[in-house]
Order: sequence, then C-alpha cells, then structure tokens
Amino acid sequence: MPSDLLTHALYIGLMSGTSMDGVDGVLGSFDAQDGAHTAQVIAHAHVDFAPSLRAMLAALQNSDADEIHREAMAANLLTQCYADCVAQLLAASGTSATSIRAIGAHGQTVRHRPDLGYSRQINNPALLAELSAIDVVADFRSRDIAAGGQGAPLVPAFHQWLFGAASTQRVLANIGGISNISVVAASNDSTRPTTGFDTGPGNVLLDYWIAQQRGVAYDAGGAWGASGVVHAGLLAALRDEPFFKLSGPKSTGRDLFNAAWLQHCLAPFGTLDVADIQATLTELTATTLAAAIHAHAPSATQVYVCGGGAFNSFLMTRLQAALTLYGSAASLHSTASLGVPPDQVEALAFAWLARQFTLRESASIAAVTGARGARILGALYPS
Repeated sequence: MPSDLLTHALYIGLMSGTSMDGVDGVLGSFDAQDGAHTAQVIAHAHVDFAPSLRAMLAALQNSDADEIHREAMAANLLTQCYADCVAQLLAASGTSATSIRAIGAHGQTVRHRPDLGYSRQINNPALLAELSAIDVVADFRSRDIAAGGQGAPLVPAFHQWLFGAASTQRVLANIGGISNISVVAASNDSTRPTTGFDTGPGNVLLDYWIAQQRGVAYDAGGAWGASGVVHAGLLAALRDEPFFKLSGPKSTGRDLFNAAWLQHCLAPFGTLDVADIQATLTELTATTLAAAIHAHAPSATQVYVCGGGAFNSFLMTRLQAALTLYGSAASLHSTASLGVPPDQVEALAFAWLARQFTLRESASIAAVTGARGARILGALYPS
C-alpha cells in the first residue's frame, strides 16, 4: 500500500487501563504535513467490564492456582469486549471494517516488572483479528523492555507528536489508575528533550478504597473525598514510599500500589475516619503529581490533564492547590482545550501507535523509558 494512503488511513485504538473498569475505543485519523501534526477522532465508544471479568482481572494481580488457565480465559473475555467496542465504533461512524488500516490494542496489564525484564498485558490479538476482520497491532511494551527500557509510559511520544508546540513547553498529566506526566519540549528548543515517567497512584487507590467502604466503583466528582479531612501523618507515611524518591525513567502499577501496600501504611494509625482516608489518598495523588511537575517542569505555565482523574473535580482542585504550594504558576486545563477530550487521549494514543507500527516508524522516546534508543513498537496479527 502506498505510504500516502497509510498516512491518511483510519485506525482504531483500544485501551483498558489500571482502573480495570472497561475499554475505551476511538476511531481516528492522523495527518502530518509540513511539520504540522493533527488527529481527528471520528467516533468514541466505551464498553464496561462485567463484574465477573473485573474480578478475574483483579485476581490475576497475584499468583494463585491455575493462573495460566485463568489468564487465558480472561484474555478471551477481554478480547470479546474489545471486539464489541470495535463494532460500536464502526456502527457509530458508518465505517466498514475494510476501511480500517489497523487496530492498536494495548491489552490489560496484570504484571509490570521491567526490573525483571517483562511486562504482562493479557490479550488475544489473534482472536480480535478474527472477530473484527481487521489487522491488529498489539504487544507494545516488550520491544522497549528488550532494549533495556521500562516499557512505560508509552504515551509521551504521542503527546509530543500531537500536542507539542513550537515555542512553549507543555506538561500533559495523565491520571488513570496510575498517574504519569509528559514534559513536552518546545519544538524549537533542542536543549530540553521530551521526558516523562509514572509519578505514582492516580485513581487506583481511590477506587479501591471507595469500593471497599461504600460498594461503588469510583468517587464521582471526588465528592466523598471532599467530605473528609486530610490526615497529615498518614499522608507523610504514604509519601515515604521509596518510589516517589526515584529519578526517572521509572514506571509502576498495581504490583506496588495495591491493597496490601495501603493496608501496610494504614496499620500504624489504628482506626481512622474512612472519608478522611479518601481525602488523604486524593491528596497523595495531587501532591506527588505536583511535586513531579515542579521538579521537572518548574517553568511550565500550563498543565493539561487527561484520563479519568480529569473528571474528579475535587482532585483537580487539590492538584491546583498543590502546584501553587510548590510555587508553580501553572494553571490546569483539560486536554479538551487542545482538541481531544480527556477520556479519549489514551485510546487515540494506541491508534497512533498502530499507525507508527504500520509506517515502521519509532514510537518511543529513550529519555522516557531508559531504553538504548527509540524503537518500533508492537507485533502484527493480520486479519
């Protein structure tokens, strides 16, 4: 296929993240002409995970009996959700499968251990290719890890490609289950390359705690957290985690920030008000993000937020307050002001990653992941 047709082709991106609530999908196109990069979201869809699938995925965070079989069964159910999302995107846009160049499917992370040379995303891309009749690009992390990198975060290269400005440094804060930042260098400044790394928990502990205490999936708007008071001693104990003191490149996930970690931190404090704990966990996300932005982009004037955390108004208020406390003049904005709603950025990134693979162009930044160089990411499962 001629390269100009590949450049202007349609791609689908599918993302199911650390929050394990469902899959977000976008159908989009990309254009790169005369140094200007643009993207268009043609359709967006979300498919919730059934409670049984969420339970299966959560159980796979820890080793247990028969986990190879359980992982394979969960992967098949997950892939059916991916296929349903693809079908919704095609129906909503009136697009045929034959018009889609490729699907970028991240898979569901169940283990992330780049320190041991692997990151495991369960998926069945061959089944997705069969169900959708579209080429599937998957397994985006392993090549970067093979090159000595963390395999994460993957989105800073996309943030640079789409959101980079000619004369302004921009910070993109992605608050999913785990939070990460991209410090996108101005394109006319060759002295400061784009950097990025995971900063710590985003919504993962907030979602866990409210599910445990109130039986709901997430703290809508942060209302429950806002009803509590930050416990200074607990916040200090949470922030004493060595991960926060590490320099980048670094990445993390549920392997560290999980129920056991939280319970260990809570143990010395006895009985605390449960809403105060939610408020303190919100403050943990806000202050660790603000500290990272202050340390790595002290002159930034604008921070653009994407991911589910962007819809937590209490978290956004606390993040702005934390930035101000650090002496930052940066103001918070949704990525919607850059043309992409916050719940579509990550899925669009995986559509772009599929495009990069199709064009055989690199999709990683060595300064972000710590790899020996930029690499073409992904593996192809033809339809």
